[in-house]
Amino acid sequence: MRIALFSGNYNYLREGANQALNMLVRYLETACGFTVRVYSPVTDTPAFAPAGTLVPVPSIALPVRSEFRLALGLPRNIRNDIRDFAPDLVHVSTPDILGTRAQTFAKRLGVPIVASMHTRFETYLRYYGIDWARPALDAHLRRFYRRSDHVLAPTGALVEELRLLRGDDRASVWSRGIDAALFHPGRRDMHWRRIQGLDDGDIAILFFGRVVLEKGVDRFIQVVRQLQAQSPRVRALVVGHGPAVDLFKTLPRTICAGHLAGDDLARAVASADVLLSPSTTETFGNVIVEAMACGLPVVSADAQNARSILTDGQDGFLCRPTGCGHYASVLAKLIESPDLRHAMGLAAHRTSRLYSWDRASESVANVYRALTVGV
Repeated sequence: MRIALFSGNYNYLREGANQALNMLVRYLETACGFTVRVYSPVTDTPAFAPAGTLVPVPSIALPVRSEFRLALGLPRNIRNDIRDFAPDLVHVSTPDILGTRAQTFAKRLGVPIVASMHTRFETYLRYYGIDWARPALDAHLRRFYRRSDHVLAPTGALVEELRLLRGDDRASVWSRGIDAALFHPGRRDMHWRRIQGLDDGDIAILFFGRVVLEKGVDRFIQVVRQLQAQSPRVRALVVGHGPAVDLFKTLPRTICAGHLAGDDLARAVASADVLLSPSTTETFGNVIVEAMACGLPVVSADAQNARSILTDGQDGFLCRPTGCGHYASVLAKLIESPDLRHAMGLAAHRTSRLYSWDRASESVANVYRALTVGV
């Protein structure tokens, strides 16, 4: 089977969405024998080597978030490349100009279209002062997901939303996985903590992921500052980088480890004590499962993605998304009780073992097969 995959960011910045796409492509080509050709904007400094064959699509930097690229359409040479490739199916992963033009071109070619949801773009607008554009964006997203023959989403709750939006049952779960050989509690390294300036008795509250406003950076800082007023042992450990990283300069004694990968990343995550995830904009949240695999209890906003992963009071806590009081109170319990942290960390590790990249990718391959029967 030949798959044409369209992405707004396949490998020029590392994030959860393109991690899932690259894991999928690698599985399709190695385990299923499919051929995947990926069409995406690129840069001269990619974050990692791409899986599959990557075809660069001309693009420009976004005005508000210049680290991201926007393809303005499908130029003739790209359309010719797609025709020559003769895909059996088109997979669109971003509801941008490239994705919508790819849908239109797939309809001309007469091949099925799969769309996958990776980001709640509609929730981003208020963080950048453009919430007035929400009705237009909602209308665009409805059209984008209805134009596809099948839609994939990472949680059952999102699948139900999409089925209601589409008015049919052609939506299913494409979950996520975990690299259990990389992320595990044995990665915890007290020597590394000391090098970072963490005393053995300090409690490191982890911010993990791209440091952008929509990940709840403001709320994280407010909660940690409130905890620091109660205990000098509380420290913030930031693992990741992004345009909002300077906001952490306002938080005393914060450790910014920056962007890490591989063993360095797993060691930093496992060396924290609790993950605080106040984001309400995730579709899944790979960082939650990766932290759980490292044996960290999770304190998260009570959002649909976290509810699909966490069992409140067992492997983490789900908190009211607005305000700081609920976050601070459950974190205080964890700070005061090493036994509770340990027990919840063990439960979190057990939960993380439910997630497999191969199982998740095979569910997508099965959707492709069902749509291309007879092709």
